[in-house]
Amino acid sequence: MANKVTLQDIADALGVSRNTVSKAINNTGVLAESTRQKVLEKAIEMGYKQFSYANSVSEIRNPSVAKAKASGEIALFTGSFLNNSHFASTMLDKFQHEISILGYSLTMHRVDENNVADLSLPISFRPDNTKAIVCIEMFNHPYCEMLCGMGIPVLMIDAPVASYWKPLNADILLMDNFSSIYTVINDMSKRNITKVGFVGQVTHCRSFYERFMAFREALYINNLSFYEDYCLSEVHPHDANYKEYLYKALQNMKELPEMFVCANDFVALDLLYGLRKMGIECPKDIKLFGFDDSPESKIMTPSLSTSHIHSQIIGYSAANLVISRIEQPDLNYRITYTETDLLYRESTK
Repeated sequence: MANKVTLQDIADALGVSRNTVSKAINNTGVLAESTRQKVLEKAIEMGYKQFSYANSVSEIRNPSVAKAKASGEIALFTGSFLNNSHFASTMLDKFQHEISILGYSLTMHRVDENNVADLSLPISFRPDNTKAIVCIEMFNHPYCEMLCGMGIPVLMIDAPVASYWKPLNADILLMDNFSSIYTVINDMSKRNITKVGFVGQVTHCRSFYERFMAFREALYINNLSFYEDYCLSEVHPHDANYKEYLYKALQNMKELPEMFVCANDFVALDLLYGLRKMGIECPKDIKLFGFDDSPESKIMTPSLSTSHIHSQIIGYSAANLVISRIEQPDLNYRITYTETDLLYRESTK
């Protein structure tokens, strides 16, 4: 039996780095189109199978022949309203553009509490012409399991925490939840900021959990101690009452850390509300770091240091994952990360 072709095999054959091959095949990062084409052609020649880039094989084999348009619906399932502050609003514009070029249409369906409790589908959903399901803000594991058992390809954009030990039959798309947090804690430690806490419901979703783990690992790497008393990570809904919950939790803390790493920008905003009620100034008395680079993070006072998410790249990657799964349903399930950028603003000065 022939050995499985790896990214390193392709890199060695072309005399390029493995990272270049990975960028070409996964369509991530910045790469010259001629280089990407050369890598994909070599991958096909060598019999490489695990393409993430949608339509790459068919386009490379016969790029002069336009592929016949597909048809059908891709259904978006969401557990919340996606307003303009949510990264998904921009992401969906790009996703819809990409799938429409190929002939697919997007339908949107809100999953309410009754659907989750009953494991029932929204009444607006029609499975007959649905080619794939994309889930956003869907963190109830039994419900996601039900969707994954329907025989329709599923892409999870973020996922329930329980999917770590009870894997879902779905592709999962996430942003890099680690690098920015590693860097900010390293940079702060060089400024002798050693007492750092975390705020946010750790089990809310896979991304929040990964950000908490990045926080703990970054402390360890920098020889800093982890103090549970500095963390506000209890199970509590991130709803309209969250800022009052945080205010009371802050009042009950015996000592505040020098900096809080927050699960996202909106957690940081709610935390800032409580700090101000207590007369604590940011960044003079305490520093804050968020995540997502929401529009609010730029205009709040102080402006929030955060991790920028590339929403359009997420949309593009989501389209590639969905279309490649429709075209190649026997692919191994994939967990894909898109890059993020650390942004320093006033809240960590």
